[in-house]
Amino acid sequence: MSAEKDFAGFVWKECKVDNIPDDVVKSAVVGGNDSDGCPIYIGKSNYNNDVIPAKVMPTKKAAYVAYSGKEHLVPEVEILCERKFKWVSWQKGDQVPKNAVIGGKTSNEDLYIGRAEHNGALTIGKLHHSHNTIYIPYGGKEHPMNKGEVLVFE
Repeated sequence: MSAEKDFAGFVWKECKVDNIPDDVVKSAVVGGNDSDGCPIYIGKSNYNNDVIPAKVMPTKKAAYVAYSGKEHLVPEVEILCERKFKWVSWQKGDQVPKNAVIGGKTSNEDLYIGRAEHNGALTIGKLHHSHNTIYIPYGGKEHPMNKGEVLVFE
């Protein structure tokens, strides 16, 4: 397993979803919880030639991305592993906060780490700036959310 430093000094650790080491889980940034209380960690994964923010659930040996209207299971992720972050409120019409954490990239733009509440879950997704929306994967679908929070580096 290797660690990668992004431009702002963030540490991402590469893992196979079915075998995430305990030391990675202990240092991972918790982003929310599933509707059953399972913790959700912040990740990113390659999907369809893009890098997409991912919700990672080590206890379920699963990670998902929101893409093209659906929730997609991914086999490998990079998990965010430092704790110098905070969540700031965001709603449709707001600008991307200063120091927002980039968690992915399409061919056109950066994607930021977002989260939103849905059906009793607080789940990780992507803030797609040009769409002015946070998209979260849940229940097999991609859900557009008009409000939530964005992860920023302190």
